[in-house]
Amino acid sequence: MFRFVLSFIGAIFSWFVTGAVFLALIIGAIFWMFSRDLPSHEQLAQYSPKTISRIYSAEGKLMDEFAEERRIFQPIDEIPDSVKQAFVSAEDKNFYHHHGYDPRGMAGAFAQALRGGAMRGASTITQQVMKNFLLSSDRSIERKVKELILATRLERTLSKDQILELYLNEIFLGQNSFGVAAASQSYFNKTLDQLAPHEAAMLAAMPQAPSRSVIRDRERITERRNYVLREMWQNGYLTQATYEAEARLPMRTVQAGDYPAFRDSLPPRDYFTDEIRRQLSQQFGEEEFFSGGLQIRATVEPELQQIAADALRTALESYDRGLGVWRGTGRAIAADKLGREESWRGALYATPVPRDIPGWHPAVVLALNDTDARLGIEGIEEDADGHWLPAKDVQWARKRGANGKLGPRAKTASDLLSVGDVVLVRAMTEDGSGKFIRWTLRQVPAIQGGFMAMDVNSGRVYAMQGGFSYQSSVFNRATQAQRQPGSSFKPFVYAAALDNNYTPATIVADEPITVNTPQGLWAPKNSGGGFYGPTPLRTGIEQSRNLMTIRIAQDIGMKVVAKYAEKFGVYDHLSPFLANALGAQETTLFKMVAAYAMFANGGERVEPTLVDRVQDRRGRTIYRHDKRVCQTCDQPALPPGMAPQITSDRERVMDAVTAYQLTSMMEGVVKRGSGKGVRLPVPVAGKTGTTNDAKDVWFIGYTSNMVAGCYLGYDQPRSLGQHAFGGTLCVPVFNAFMKKAIQKYGGTRFRVPPGGHFVKIDRHSGARLSDNATGDNVIAEYFRNGSDPNWSAPARIVDGGFQRTPGVLPARADGDGGAQQITTSTGKKKVIPKKADFGTISSGGLY
Repeated sequence: MFRFVLSFIGAIFSWFVTGAVFLALIIGAIFWMFSRDLPSHEQLAQYSPKTISRIYSAEGKLMDEFAEERRIFQPIDEIPDSVKQAFVSAEDKNFYHHHGYDPRGMAGAFAQALRGGAMRGASTITQQVMKNFLLSSDRSIERKVKELILATRLERTLSKDQILELYLNEIFLGQNSFGVAAASQSYFNKTLDQLAPHEAAMLAAMPQAPSRSVIRDRERITERRNYVLREMWQNGYLTQATYEAEARLPMRTVQAGDYPAFRDSLPPRDYFTDEIRRQLSQQFGEEEFFSGGLQIRATVEPELQQIAADALRTALESYDRGLGVWRGTGRAIAADKLGREESWRGALYATPVPRDIPGWHPAVVLALNDTDARLGIEGIEEDADGHWLPAKDVQWARKRGANGKLGPRAKTASDLLSVGDVVLVRAMTEDGSGKFIRWTLRQVPAIQGGFMAMDVNSGRVYAMQGGFSYQSSVFNRATQAQRQPGSSFKPFVYAAALDNNYTPATIVADEPITVNTPQGLWAPKNSGGGFYGPTPLRTGIEQSRNLMTIRIAQDIGMKVVAKYAEKFGVYDHLSPFLANALGAQETTLFKMVAAYAMFANGGERVEPTLVDRVQDRRGRTIYRHDKRVCQTCDQPALPPGMAPQITSDRERVMDAVTAYQLTSMMEGVVKRGSGKGVRLPVPVAGKTGTTNDAKDVWFIGYTSNMVAGCYLGYDQPRSLGQHAFGGTLCVPVFNAFMKKAIQKYGGTRFRVPPGGHFVKIDRHSGARLSDNATGDNVIAEYFRNGSDPNWSAPARIVDGGFQRTPGVLPARADGDGGAQQITTSTGKKKVIPKKADFGTISSGGLY
């Protein structure tokens, strides 16, 4: 009997051993089979997660963020222990003791499932890292086996802290937040070291169901948070008293309105940062820009950017309001949502209208009486009397009817508005005291425009405004709008002429021209229709004479003009047609302002930039704009009065003497010509531009260190009216901006380069004057050495090969027709008649 029992036990043992061997072989075969062709876990040692790219101002203030996945990478040694302990307690309490998988946890989960309990996961943090990084999230035995194999391998490759770092920076925690640092900011607007234990526990509660809403699922998330706190206590990370105190605290989040959102602390996205996104996405690729964790230092000066935006908005709104046409926002709220305050406030908040215009508020018309309109205003509390828009605030406008015709001027609010209309309003206040007067109706103008200002030496763009409101229209009219520059292109024609044997005193025939083109006869005219006979080159640009410009372009050749325009970067390719000498071909404000900077800095190439430098996620500089070298900046101190010595190997695009001559002539534009509305305490040069039918108006001007430009026009070009000019619409924008900019950056006289000398001439006739001559007609012109005309010989008159008009006398440069006495080079006095007319004198003139 005993032998039988032993035999039976032996057989069972043999079967058990054989079964165990076979089971081991099967398991081994499964693991061997699944271990083939597994992804390499070693790549995790070079983990480069998708992280936020951030833009900072010149002062280092955060301006904007861009990201596919909102993640802020945090090294493990910068993550507080309380956060690590919360996630370990919630997800893998044996993390620091197992080797990649937790047999006890797996057994417990299996036993719970057999008892009919809820199926719970038994994956360790290491396994979750493998699943998140290298495997899919499907529920299958194959994936689980691969996960176990890779987790075991990873434990032999990386330390526990390195694995936890991967996990805490990669995990999705809701609110488009990846990683604990980004989630802390999204939910609490706090950094990790500012989190209390219950807040760290709430973050650790989110991986179970990150799609849960902290508003709708508040109770379930709170229960899970308290479970994590209890686990932290039981694991020895918290005392019982701390656990109980933290568990009693309410759950407070940004989403519930308990904390301000981090995004609210950033300025609204604007044209400047969005243009950085556009340019760097092209340069580095969208993938690197949105996920590379780039640290971008912008060139913007926030104060000047705000001034530029305000100046452009003022000009656009002033023009639009002067037309007296009401368009409104085109948005309305249904009547059934206007009864209760919380209802209309919610509907108003959800209405897409611009909210980035300082001082403007979205509002809804709640009621209308015989004269006024009652408003509900976003962000403004209701009072007993309500907020009212009086009738006198709508009487500037007319409403366009369904037939497209304008109705009569409004007398009461109901003439413009209906109940439920969403409008924009601004508080009118007293200038001195700031005391509230009334609410006033506003609208986004139909006319648009762009503005840009930059340093003439470094190319750093200080301010850029691409329209009235970025939230109203993201199209950047400073960089993307292709517009005709009109007369603001003429300086490039004159630059080409000065480099081709012209001088500021060269006489050009300002007489009628007829050009035979394939489209028929073209007879260009000066603005105003008049012409003034033989005239010095300076006057041609000061008074923006079209006929002179065409003769010059024809004389030197449009191919030469095109070459200059392309060299300055105004065009990639300028078609060599005469009309393009008058700015008929389209370009951008960005290119025009950059080209004018080269006039200001003496003719050196300067590339405009919105970015000083870009650093990667590890702090390495991968882009720096300014390639100039400071030879003396490493010295502890410089001798008194000595500036830093900076060397540059930048390309020279024009002769320095030519640059100064052109600048001097464009100073005349500001003093006596179409830009004489400029009022600044430092020397300024510039040029206006007004295209045919005033579809676009321009002004680009510069001081010794800064250039700024503006254009205004409709996005679908149409006439701005017969009284619209660059000098009337754009010069005020330039003035408003530069007055503030000069307070910070100053300005000096334009530097006179070597290689030339000054000669006094008569600016009306081009005649040589004595060195001691004075008067309004006297101008000291800078001539390149060796380029002086033969003053004793009759002046050559440039006609460009066109037929001359006989008997045209030079008129006064400013066109007022008054008599003018001048002193010739021989000291004799001559009087130019009051009226230059046909038949008055021969076409050659006297001087």
